[in-house]
Amino acid sequence: MRADKKDVLRMLKTARGQIDGIIKMVEEDKYCIDIVHQIMASEAVLRKTSKIVLQGHLSGCVSEAFEKGPEEREEKINEIIDVFDKLNK
Repeated sequence: MRADKKDVLRMLKTARGQIDGIIKMVEEDKYCIDIVHQIMASEAVLRKTSKIVLQGHLSGCVSEAFEKGPEEREEKINEIIDVFDKLNK
């Protein structure tokens, strides 16, 4: 992984903490909108984390693949296309 591992781990642990909090809110029958706001906050952290990991992949792994040759380049391009396809679902 090319992204800053400490930052990625920090953000994932933040999301985990938020999700643990959401579970507690559900167990305690908290107000629905408050739960939805916390879910949205967790999603935002995960989206940001995903963006950081993807940026690291593009600037590192994909750049290196372009230097190695057409087969490696094509493989990395297809991986990115697959990621974009999943984002649009």
